[in-house]
Amino acid sequence: MATPAHWLAGARPRTLPAAVAPVLAGTGVAAYDGDAVWWKALLALVVSLALQVAVNYANDYSDGVRGTDDERVGPLRLVGSGLASPGAVKRAAFLAFGVAAAAGLVLAATTAWWLVPVGAACVLAAWFYTGGSKPYGYLGLGEVMVFVFFGLVAVVGTTYVQTEELADSGWPALLAGTGVGAIACALLVANNLRDIPTDRVAGKLTLAVRLGDRRTRVLYAALVLVAVAALAGLAALTTWWALLGLVFLAPTVPALRTVLGGAGGPGLIPVLQQTGVAELLWAAGVFGGLVVGG
Repeated sequence: MATPAHWLAGARPRTLPAAVAPVLAGTGVAAYDGDAVWWKALLALVVSLALQVAVNYANDYSDGVRGTDDERVGPLRLVGSGLASPGAVKRAAFLAFGVAAAAGLVLAATTAWWLVPVGAACVLAAWFYTGGSKPYGYLGLGEVMVFVFFGLVAVVGTTYVQTEELADSGWPALLAGTGVGAIACALLVANNLRDIPTDRVAGKLTLAVRLGDRRTRVLYAALVLVAVAALAGLAALTTWWALLGLVFLAPTVPALRTVLGGAGGPGLIPVLQQTGVAELLWAAGVFGGLVVGG
């Protein structure tokens, strides 16, 4: 029987910075324009956190019933370990989706109803990452969807629900979304790099499996460079205070050293934490810089 501690571990709290980061960055862009609406920012955070927990439980369920997690190196999986039944984990995922949907409906009702189909697309993308008969995460498309939904959509959406327009904040929001999305992708790349041997055996053709070990490591470094470039572009369009986001390099440098140094398996687990912290620092630095420089 899974204990509360097991359920907490199954929610994978170390991935939650990836949910906080886009809301911080998007709110920073709104604050720079003087349009921050803090209660809407809080609701956006609820949506983002609930979706992150939902996708973690959904992946646990879908990978578990497929047997992908039978030989797992990384964090605890509830279904794969046999601690919880597939049905219980599926219900936990749907409960988290419900929380995200409820908070999202409030935002749509107070902003624009066309946000409802956007939210529905986010839920479908979260479920079909590893769910359904042809999950796109098994086809090498996971990074693309993470960039779109946990980067561009999350950041631009957070900005829009507060400003209710993108005439002035559109490009800064897109650049902020690009930076956050790039690091979110790097987090997934590191995770999939670690799992190449077991994913290949399980038939899970992630982008890392398709690219191979060496090119996946190069991709991780390239995504870090994209995050730096996006930060420079954001600073050029807004205020150079946004370069406070460069603090993200503090955990990124040792992570790069590990990835490019050829570490594998359990040796890549610290990289996941370092990359998650880097994403949060990138967004927090941008948020602080835009608030100060606005």
